[in-house]
This record gives sequence, C-alpha cells and structure tokens, in this order.
Amino acid sequence: MAVNPNEDTEFNDALRKYGILPPREPTPPSPSPPPSPTFDDILNDFTPSELQELGEDAPDDETERAIAAYRLQRLAEDRKADRKARFGRVYPIGRDDYTREVTEASKISEEDDEEESGTGVVCFLYKDGIPRSDRASQHIRLLAERYPRTKFVSIVGDKCIPNLPDSRVPMIIVYKKGEIRNQIVAWGADQERRIEELEAILLMTGALHMPERPRPEHRRKDDESDDDDDDPSSRMRSKATSMGGSKSKGDDSDSDFDFDL
Repeated sequence: MAVNPNEDTEFNDALRKYGILPPREPTPPSPSPPPSPTFDDILNDFTPSELQELGEDAPDDETERAIAAYRLQRLAEDRKADRKARFGRVYPIGRDDYTREVTEASKISEEDDEEESGTGVVCFLYKDGIPRSDRASQHIRLLAERYPRTKFVSIVGDKCIPNLPDSRVPMIIVYKKGEIRNQIVAWGADQERRIEELEAILLMTGALHMPERPRPEHRRKDDESDDDDDDPSSRMRSKATSMGGSKSKGDDSDSDFDFDL
C-alpha cells in the first residue's frame, strides 16, 4: 500500500515517531491583519480646503480642533514644498545657454539647504522624428511635472553637440553641483524603455528627490478611474464612517460626519 507522507494520519505520525518519515513542516503562521488607519492617515487624504469643510462639520469641539491643527500643519508643509518646487516643466535652451542653464544652475542649492547639495539638472538631447527620441521626450515631460525640484532642460542634439549622429540620440546628461553625474546615450535604442526605468536611473544618480508626501490631488490623479466619486462631501462621509462614532456636535442630527478621536 502506498503511503502519502503529506496526509495527517495516526499511521504517518507513528512512522515519523520512528524516523521512517521526515518531520512535518510547521504550519506557517497566519498573516497579521493590517493596522487600522490612524486619524492622521485619514485626514491625509483631503486637501486643506476639504479639511476646512470637514472641520466645520465635525461632531464635537475636540475633533474640530484636531482637524484645524492638522490643516495648519499641512498648509505649512505645502508652502515649504512650493518653495522647493522651482521648476515643474521642461525648459528649451540653446547652445549659448548651456553653461548658465545647466552647469551653473546645478550649483545653486535650495533655500534652507545647509548641506549645499546643489540642484539636479537633467539635460535632454533629442531629435524630432526618431521614435525612441519622441517617446523619451514624453517621459521627460512627465518626470519634469512629477519632480518639480529638479530642473529639466531640452536641446536639439546636433545644436548642442555639432555633428552628433542620430544613432546617439536621445542623450540624457545629469548634472549636480557643476559636475556630470551620469550620461545616457541612445536611450531606448536597444529596446523600448518604460518611464519607470528612466525614473529609477535618475533617482539613483541623485537627480530626483523622492516627494516627502504626495498631495491628495496628485494621488487621486494617479489612481482615478471612470467610476470614482470625485465629490469631496461623499468621500468625507465615507472616511468619517470608517472612523466610527455616532454622536454629533451640539447633538445636531443633521451632521453628515461622525467621528471618534
């Protein structure tokens, strides 16, 4: 009679006891449930203007004060991020602009940067009509919008480097603190490249800064679908319900939102 060593039987247990069968593998522990979102996690999904509206509909004074304090903190963070977001688009340049707009610009540090780490500058050399260059140009524009702390500039390849052959286009040169940190030649010539690949390379070279906290409106733009509900009040009611609670400020039964801190 054939014995199935994986069966959980008394006979197999006896065989294991005498070393005829190997010990059973321990049952893996059940995964722990994900932690419940904190109050700040939920508020992080709203813009400052939505937080103001949410605070006005808070069920009690304590919740209203907590939302107001978080909103002020967010406004301060957003103002700081706006000061750092100096760019946000691709700047076309000419050959005569190169030193000023690329090399010298990469030496300029952000406000309050005590380490004086300079600015990442990505110089994109392209030629219209070359498919891989056109595709890379789209990726460069998207990355410039996504990483406004980095300066992106573009220039026609042979206008920057005389007689630059088409086989070396597109070319991407990364500067920081006046030095070349990386140089990519003929990006996408070997195979079609994705924006995530270029993004990873620029992150590794230090040209890009990881956003400290993506803004809610940016997250929604990335995650939106056709049947998403964009109405802030509906989203607020959904979030408020997830936090539990049933009382309302001043016993106002018409309040849309119920909170427990």
